Order: sequence, then C-alpha cells, then structure tokens
Amino acid sequence: MSHPFLQLSPRISVLPVIHGSGDFAIEVRRVMLSEDFDCLAVPLPGSFQEDVERAIGFLPSVTAVLQEEPTSFAATEWTPESDFEEEEEDDDRACSYVPIDPCQPVIAALRIAMQEHMPRAFVDLETARFQPRGSVLPDPYALKQLPIETFAAGILPGIPAPKGQAHDRVLTMAARLAELEQRFERILFVCEFAHWPWVKNAYQLRVESGELRVDESAPQPSTLNPQPSTPPDDDVEPTSIHAVNPRTLLFLLGEMPFITGLYERARAELDDDENLTVDGIKQLLLATRDRYRDDLGKRARRISPQLLRTYLKYVRNLSLIHRRLTPDFYSLIVAAQQLAGDPFAIHLAELVREYDPFGGESRTSNVEGLPDTTLSTFNDPLTTDHSPLPTLSMGIDRAELPDGDVVEMKSRLPGPPVTWTNLQLTRRPPKPDREKFAMEWNPFRQCSWPPEDEKIERFRTHVKDHALSIMGQDLANSEKFTTSLKDGLDIRETLRNWHTGDLYVKVVPPSRGNLDCVVMLFDSPADPREYPWRITWFAEHHDESTLSLFATDFHDDVIGPGIASATYGGAMFLFPPRPIEDIWRDRQFDVADTLEERLLLAACTHSRERHIALLSDAPPGIAWRRIAKRFGKRLVHVPLAHFSQETVGQLRTFHVLNGQEVRSYAEHFIRRV
Repeated sequence: MSHPFLQLSPRISVLPVIHGSGDFAIEVRRVMLSEDFDCLAVPLPGSFQEDVERAIGFLPSVTAVLQEEPTSFAATEWTPESDFEEEEEDDDRACSYVPIDPCQPVIAALRIAMQEHMPRAFVDLETARFQPRGSVLPDPYALKQLPIETFAAGILPGIPAPKGQAHDRVLTMAARLAELEQRFERILFVCEFAHWPWVKNAYQLRVESGELRVDESAPQPSTLNPQPSTPPDDDVEPTSIHAVNPRTLLFLLGEMPFITGLYERARAELDDDENLTVDGIKQLLLATRDRYRDDLGKRARRISPQLLRTYLKYVRNLSLIHRRLTPDFYSLIVAAQQLAGDPFAIHLAELVREYDPFGGESRTSNVEGLPDTTLSTFNDPLTTDHSPLPTLSMGIDRAELPDGDVVEMKSRLPGPPVTWTNLQLTRRPPKPDREKFAMEWNPFRQCSWPPEDEKIERFRTHVKDHALSIMGQDLANSEKFTTSLKDGLDIRETLRNWHTGDLYVKVVPPSRGNLDCVVMLFDSPADPREYPWRITWFAEHHDESTLSLFATDFHDDVIGPGIASATYGGAMFLFPPRPIEDIWRDRQFDVADTLEERLLLAACTHSRERHIALLSDAPPGIAWRRIAKRFGKRLVHVPLAHFSQETVGQLRTFHVLNGQEVRSYAEHFIRRV
C-alpha cells in the first residue's frame, strides 16, 4: 500500500517524480508492478493522448509529440525601423512537446499501463500557450537510499505555490482526479514534485464541500485560494509525431543518450538496471577507451586502471562542487580533457550522444503502425503508413522543424534546467576538409613546430644526463666508513662484512668523457612498412640538435591547413648541431639490414665522443654491440621503462608544418593527445 503521506484519498495514490530521471522511471516501474491499480493518471492534456500512446509504441526509437501554439497577430503602425524588426517577429513561433523518452517517469508509467491494458487518463488543462515552470530539485540518485515518501517530505518546504497558469492546471488536475475517483477503485497519479502538494491541497478544498471524506492527519502545505469553478480548456492545435535527429538527442532526453540506451538494453535483456546511473558511467568510459585506442593506435595514451580511478575521483569532486551526487555531461568532459587530453574527451563526448538500445546489433521492428524494417542505426526517420516521420533537430529550448524554421520549444515534462557552458576542445577536421588540406600540401616546404622541438630537446638532455649517471655508476667503488657517508651507504658491501662490524660507503668519481649523440628507439623491432617517412632535419638555432628520424607518413594524417601529424619510430640526435649528409641517402650505411642498425651506424660515424646513449626497451644485442665496437664506441643503454610511458607517448607524436608561416596559427589545430 502507498504511504498515507502520498495519498489524496483511499482511492488515489500520488507518485511525485523528477522528469527525465532514470532512477524515478525505475521507481515508477517498481510501484506499478508491486501494487494493484486500475487506472493511471498523468499530468498531460487529453489532446496529446492519442499521439503520445502511438509514439510509445515506437519505442525504443525516440520521438517527440509536438503541438504548435497559435501565433498572435497585432496591427501596428509602420515605422522606418519596423522593417529591421521583421526577423525578430519570426521568433514568436513556439511549440510545446512531450519527449517520448524511455527514462521519463511519465512515459515509463504509460508504457507499463499500455502493456497491462490499464485505463489511462490525461488530466492536465488544455492550454493554447503553455507556460513551463522550471524548478531546481535534489539529485534523483538520493532515491537509492531514501524511500519515496521521505524524499518527498524532505523537499516539500521548498516547493513554491503555483501562480497563473500553473495554478489553473493544479485546480484542473484535482477536479479531474475527483471525477476519476467515481469510476475507479485504485488510481495512481504520476506528477512532478512542483505540483503534487498543491494538487493534494486543491483536492482537499473540493472535498471539504462534503462530497468525500479525507484523511486529515496527513501533513498539508499552506492552502490555495479556492476558486468557484474549474478553469476552462483552451482551443488547441492538433498534435503530430516527429522523429529526432540522432545527433541532437542530448537536448531531448533526460539522461545522457548512452545511458538511456543502456536502460533500454537492460530492459530488453532483463538485466539489472538499478544502478545504471553510476555503473553506466563505467561502461561509458570502457567503451570510450576502446574507441580511442582503435582511432589513435600507438599514438593513444595508455588509459590504465589507475588513470580511470583518478578520473572517477576527479569527476566525483566536480559533482560535489556542483552539488550533485551523479556527474553531468560537462563534468565528464572536463575531467576527460584534464586527465587524458582532447582526443579522449572528444571521443567521450561523441559516445555520450549515441543512443544504441541494442548494443550495435540490428533488430527488426514489429510495433503497431511501423512496417517490419531492420533498424541498424536507431532514430533514423521512422516510417508510419509507408511514409517517413518528419525529423526535427533539437537544441536547448529551440528546435529546427522539417520546414527549416527554428521555433521555441516548451517541454510538457520539464526536467532540471539546462544551460550552455563553454569548453574548448580541438577536434579533428571533417574528412572532406582533411582531403582538401592534403591536396594543397607543398612537398618542398617542411618544418617542425617549436613547442614540440623544445619538449623533445629537453627529453634528449634528460636521457643524456641519465646515461652520464649510468657511466659514473660503472666506476663506483666502496670504502670503509670513517667520517663521511660520501655518496651513500653501500648496503651490499656492509652486509658482506657484517661479521667485522664495519660500515661501507659508496664513492662515485666524476664521470669521464661526455655524450654528443643520443639514439632513441621507441618501437623496436620496427616494421619498415609502418614507418615509411625517413628524413634528416638540421637545426634552426644553436639550442637544437641535428635530427635523423624514421616515422609514420605524415601525409596520412593531415589535420589542418599545412599541418600534419606523425609518430616517431626512432631518432638520432647530434648535439652540438653539425651539418651531415642525410643518413637515409648516404650509401655507406646501405649495409644496414634494419632501420635501427642504420641509426646506430650513423651515430657511430658522426659521434665525436666514445660513448653513445641508447634509449630502448631491451638492452642492445650482440649485433649492435659489434657495430659500436667496430667504430671504437660504447653503447650506454638507458631503459625506456625508466621514464613515464605517458610522457613518452606524448613525445612520440609530433607535427610537420608546411612552411614557417604556418606556425602562427598551428596551435589552433594541434590537439593535446
């Protein structure tokens, strides 16, 4: 039985909800399937009933039922300025609509009632011009820990009294519920929180006339001013069903489209959907990671479990700052940009907008009024009576109709307020633009991007210093402790002489020699087919090295006008810079069998110092050491694992510019991976 707090009378139970909430849609399902009702009342006008129930039959395809508002025409005197105000007058066109959203509690209630063949009553007032009433309510996720009556009691003091049209709607709903009570024994009224206490109060005022007896022990809000009669219905336009552009579902659905698809998938497969509000975020992240890896391949950052854990903690903190229990779309994207870069954030944003109720599988539609067709991509324009439904594109309180007009949109089931927020993400241009940029590329002009040059040169210096420290460790020895710890306690030697009771310390003499050549092998063994671009670049100033590299073909990834992206496979740095012949065209290195051997041969040939720093995953093998020995050189191996894989991954991606003038605007197209 419903709690007395949520009952208008022994026959009428009220279930207040937050529109657009999957958590409340689940609560509606629980209540309707656990109790016996013989009528469902919803806060919608009767003019919407036929098309709303028909559109519910199209689910899981999302649609919208529109009712256009009449346009007012007023005679005004002509002025010279009136011609410039013509465009502003066009904005007066408006429509009210009902989103056929699986996560809308009212739609979920109607869907269950239709399946159970339960009578439905649309009890709201017919209004020619609907006046939406927004309200800020607690996060619906609190319903997971609180009974619905406790949740409702907690927000009751903050619900303001309705005014104007909202007041008339409350009186009409109360009157029509009283009429339904004469015909049905158990009525469930699903309405929004902003209305339920005032509907209850209006109902009590009608009952006090002596028609019915009510439970006076239930807490009541402050009274409404009684009206002598129920407000009359307006003459309204007929309704129509519209399909929705799949790319604009984010502005129509209460939950994010990806999460809504998970709810529908769980419903179809009879899976648990109690915690999809949170678990759906985890599924979203894993799906984004897979798509991100497939797109960027080896250039993608490593999205480790530790990074995802940090991401979720960051999202939680952002949600708490915004006074929410669950994250919104903006918080998810901001955290993704900060922790994983623009490409990951863009993939996340694109995946959030995808509504896929069947997990990518093709299904056949069998709903009434919809011919049997295979729907592989959902929310393609539906067909009814062998003609496609008109498609509209949604925005925030705006929509573009099929005729091209942009009209004001007013939701009959309004959720929490939605606002625009700025967030700058650098995305990859569309494919036609990339093809155009590639066609305009001048093959005789190439240069690097200075910020990336500075990063790779700092990394080269870091690798060089690391190699010098390794060279010094080879000369280290131990001596008995006297007055100074020198370079630290030598634990191994101390334990070896434990029986004597003496302590031993390390003595690391200054390293002998220097390094002027660093070889970096990021991908070894390297596939020559994967790294077809090989070139030697000369320094533009004294702080840069002479650089020989092999990398992916930048022509395959043109991301802007005169801007292309490539990935290092390996590189050789000579510092101080000096002019050398291009090692990829120097015939003396043709004896090399692999790209790595050619770099090592060039390093041994052009290095003026005895030692060469080699950054790679594995230590140099016998063949590489023989090459160094032939030239009288020694390879100092620096393990790649000593450096952050995330940092190395970012350094491997670099950009090629088609002329120095491109540097002035390159940052607007280069994404932070």
